[in-house]
This record gives sequence, C-alpha cells and structure tokens, in this order.
Amino acid sequence: MKSLKLLITIIITATLFSSCTTVFNDYQPTLEEVVSEYDLWYVDYHRTTGSGDVPFVSRAFTLSFRNGILYANNNITDIGITGNGLGIDVGNYNTYNGVLETIHDIDGVNDFEVTIISNNEIRIYNYIENVDYYLIGYNTNNFDYDKLFYENIEYFLQEYIAWEKTDTFGGTLNTFDDENYLAFTPENLTTFYSSQDNLGTDIDLLDWSYVGGYEVYDVTGYDDLKILTLNYDGGDIEEFELSVINDSNIRLYHIETETTYDFTGRGFIQYLKGNKVKSTEPVVRNNNRKRTKVKRKIKSKRN
Repeated sequence: MKSLKLLITIIITATLFSSCTTVFNDYQPTLEEVVSEYDLWYVDYHRTTGSGDVPFVSRAFTLSFRNGILYANNNITDIGITGNGLGIDVGNYNTYNGVLETIHDIDGVNDFEVTIISNNEIRIYNYIENVDYYLIGYNTNNFDYDKLFYENIEYFLQEYIAWEKTDTFGGTLNTFDDENYLAFTPENLTTFYSSQDNLGTDIDLLDWSYVGGYEVYDVTGYDDLKILTLNYDGGDIEEFELSVINDSNIRLYHIETETTYDFTGRGFIQYLKGNKVKSTEPVVRNNNRKRTKVKRKIKSKRN
C-alpha cells in the first residue's frame, strides 16, 4: 500500500510539474514588452534584406523604444552619453494590434511587423518598402561598443571635419610624416582629403591640398583591427593598420616604415533627425547620411 501511495504521489507531482512547465513555456510577451525589453537595439544594417528603405532606420546605429518615445543614435561618437545612452528623441511609437507603429518627426508614419529571432534579436519588416532590418538588443551596461565601432568604421571616420595628428612615434622617416590632417567624406565611402598645414591650424582654414580614394579592409583573425589604404590621386599609396583608441582618437600604424601615428578628431559633426547636421564643414558633405551595406575585402596582418 505504501508503494502505491508513493507511486500516486510521484505521478501527481510529475503532472503538476509538467503542467507548470507548460504554462511557463506558453507565455507570450506583448509587443510592448518585446521592444522595450532592452535599452538599445543595435541596427545590424549589413544583414538588411529587401528592396526598399526606411530612412530613419538606415541613419540609425541604435534604436530605443521607451514609454512611447522613439530614440535613435545617429552618431557613433558620444554614443553612451547622448540622451543617457539612448540617443536623441526622434518621434513616437505604439504597439497597438500587434504592429509596431513608428511616428518619426521627419519620416512620418511607418508600420513594422516584429518577429522574435532569439532572446536578444528581432527582425522588423516594413511591407510598404519590402525591407527587413535585424536588431540586436543590449542594455546600456553591456553594449558591444567594439562591434559598433569596427563594423561601422567608415562612418566613424566621417564624424569629424578633420583628424589632426597628435603624436608620432617609432619607425623611420617617410613622406606621410608631413601629413598633419585627414578628412573622410561620405562620398561613396571612398573619398579622403589630407593637409600639411601646421598643427593647431583652425580647421575652417585648412588647405585640403591632397585628395584620393581610401579603402578599409577586414583583417583575418581580428575583430578589433582594420587595414586602411590611402590612394592619392598623384599615385602614392599609403597602407596602415587602423585601430580605435576611443570615440575621438584613432591610431594608424604605417606598415612599411613601422611608424605609429595618433590622430584626434576635430569638429564633431552631429547627425540629427534627418538632413540636419550641426557643423560648419570645409569640404562637400552628404548631410542626409544613411548607411549602406559595406562589403569589405580581407587582408592578413603582417607580422
């Protein structure tokens, strides 16, 4: 009899446990809970699919949905600081009827279907533009800044009017020693300017004497290193290992001469809600900057 009671007890306990487990797994979060679960949604733009475009998403590096307010970080510089990390207020949103409706201050109303991909990843689909965007969720205390900087390095280089050389060490003498300023523009992600004006020159007075095309390469086995080539119109080619020190400083290691140069950004360009931009610019810029999918070639690091 004791054995029978024990068996019944086991069966009842197992049934209850199974029932509780089933109820827990069947719980479906509301759309509001999904989009507001993380402080920041990193727009993994390189995975975007479809034929259309929703401009405010293309411009944003992160989006946030907090209490009906839509926020965006359109700059890499000062990310984590602007708007306490959320960026700037660019509109409103609501989640009625299972659809994410955004009301952007400039782009107007856009509806998105939201699909949960994993615990911290969603896909938002705009059927009018036929475009899917993939968003990765982070809280402000665990945001992957390295991923942001290195996956979008071309855009980071564009966020200052000029990069001023602030330090040189090691290596042997070479012609690049005379270059004191660099500028990178959004013109097809390929145009750069350089200046040999004296250090400390007002950036609005710089003489951009040299121009050429640049290209950024991924490096085999490294997520936190790029190779930058400057192809001057005169025929000279300079190749560097490029690393990010912080959101206003970069380091260029001249591969041929083993010289290291540190550059500091001057004249921060803040990209706002649409085609507004805070800055006085000395070279032609595309104020209505938005990202395109970057496909980089790959090089190996030289030992």
